[in-house]
Amino acid sequence: QVHLVESGGGLVQAGGSLRLSCAASGRIFRINAMRWYRQAPGKQRELVAIITNKGDTTYVDSVKGRFTISRDNAKNTGSLQMNSLLAEDTAVYYCNADIQEVRTTPMVHSYWGQGTQVTVSS
Repeated sequence: QVHLVESGGGLVQAGGSLRLSCAASGRIFRINAMRWYRQAPGKQRELVAIITNKGDTTYVDSVKGRFTISRDNAKNTGSLQMNSLLAEDTAVYYCNADIQEVRTTPMVHSYWGQGTQVTVSS
C-alpha cells in the first residue's frame, strides 16, 4: 500500500509565500508523474502543476511565474513553492502521483493525498 501525505498549508496574506510538501511512503519502485491539484469551495478540482520523473514541468496559466513544482526522486517527495499568492489561490491543495509499486510489474496506480488547506487573505 502507498500513502501520500501533504503538509505546509496554512493562512497567509496576499503577496506572501507558502511551500507545500508531498511525501510518498509504502511499497514504491518508481514514481512517474507527480501533480498538484486544487479545489476551491463550489468549484471543480483544477490541475495546477505537473512534473515528470525526468523533471519536465507544466503549469496552469494562472500560476505561471508564481508557483514552482519540484521533486526529490531519492526521497520520494514533491513540493510546490507558491509565491506572490492571491486570494483566488485559496483552496484545498492535493498531491497526486502515478506510482509503480513493483519492478517486475509495470502496472501504475494513481494515488492521492488527503489535501492541505491554503487560505490567502486579501
